[in-house]
Amino acid sequence: MLPERPGRAAIVGACIAIGLAAAAGLSGCSKFDAALGQQWATVDFKANTPEATVFQVRDGCSHIPNVHPEAIPRQENPNIAQYDLTFQTNNASDANLAQLQQCLQRYPSVAGIDFEDSGDEGG
Repeated sequence: MLPERPGRAAIVGACIAIGLAAAAGLSGCSKFDAALGQQWATVDFKANTPEATVFQVRDGCSHIPNVHPEAIPRQENPNIAQYDLTFQTNNASDANLAQLQQCLQRYPSVAGIDFEDSGDEGG
């Protein structure tokens, strides 16, 4: 006795299921790739830099193409004068990053800048 062959509907259903699984996998990969493509620059300030100065630096360097300043988080403890200033640089060219660095160097309260990407995390 020969085994029964699957019907056309079963084959089509299996093909659709495989296609959906593949599409979901590719969608997951694109989200993963997008997360890996994140780049930013974190500005370090000297101790006791006033909040007003941090905002001045943020506004003064916000004109650079493909470099986007993020909101400065409010401090929970006003006695701690430490602020995070981050610029998203996902689409920035080397020239854009150089412009940012030159802009930040004009401010004596800036202690340094760290260029990072999502590949740096966890290490």
